[in-house]
Amino acid sequence: MARSGASPAARAERFVWLTARVLEQRRFAFHFLGGSADAVEAALTAYRGDDGGYGHALEPDLRGPVSQPLHTAHALRVLDEIGRCGDRGVERVCRYLTAVSTPDGALPALHPAPRDCAPAPWLPVPDEPLPAPAPPVGEATGSLLTTGPVVGLLHRNEVWHAWLFRATDFCWEAVESLCAGTRIHPYEVRAAVDFLDGVPDRPRAEAAAERLGRVVREQGIAAPAPAAGAARHRADGPTAGGPHFPHDFARTPASLARGWFTDAELERSLDFLAGSQEEDGGWPARPYGPRYPDHDRRAWAPGTAAERRPIATIAALLTLRAHGHDL
Repeated sequence: MARSGASPAARAERFVWLTARVLEQRRFAFHFLGGSADAVEAALTAYRGDDGGYGHALEPDLRGPVSQPLHTAHALRVLDEIGRCGDRGVERVCRYLTAVSTPDGALPALHPAPRDCAPAPWLPVPDEPLPAPAPPVGEATGSLLTTGPVVGLLHRNEVWHAWLFRATDFCWEAVESLCAGTRIHPYEVRAAVDFLDGVPDRPRAEAAAERLGRVVREQGIAAPAPAAGAARHRADGPTAGGPHFPHDFARTPASLARGWFTDAELERSLDFLAGSQEEDGGWPARPYGPRYPDHDRRAWAPGTAAERRPIATIAALLTLRAHGHDL
């Protein structure tokens, strides 16, 4: 039980110390307690593989030691947070990205892996198991879900590598397809926003974001956040698998997705996010706990929900702080 009268950040701090992995403890300390970037990077290094990618369940829904694009995207986000994404170590990561890229120059959602390193049941598993050493991906299809966030982040940090040229072209084509799509998924939209927020061609990014925002509004991709005490939201159609709200897309005021929502819509969404902090001080793994029991992540492997909740807690606090909410 949280201490009576404690601030949201203080309640979250206690939750992190009681439940989080070393990496999330050090990330929390860096963001909210004046902790060092060196400590975060040291904890992250434990997840790095010999191939330059990251594994070892850094992304909790992918178990086992094998490097994966989703793990590596997660690692780059952490390095970006602490201002280390432009360091020479990123060259090693880019070599890994090149090695696992698909023929279209993008990253697959998942790289083939041994069956004892299976992902969560809702993630796609490539047909071919991975022998040692790892072969090229072959005819696997590139995914905006993995490629968009990585490309946007590397551009934002002014990283220049040959891998980025074709990967950037892939992302532009994927975003244009989303803008013309009749049924798109919220996670695709989030990946597109990550790309558009970082890519150097700002006029083109702004124009694409405006078109994408119209699609998001027309298809109801962002659900209106419930008011306090409202009945449980039932998501179907484009939000099936869990509701997404304005703050899920406009995670900072500088994001191009901020222009998709009115001040009132975003403020209600942020109030809902703030109110989703649970009694133990943490935020639910996604999306927002017992109010949405049909859409909670399934506990398909021991420890996954416990590992993800501190990640979700730090993300919620960073979103609220970015938008000026008191912590």
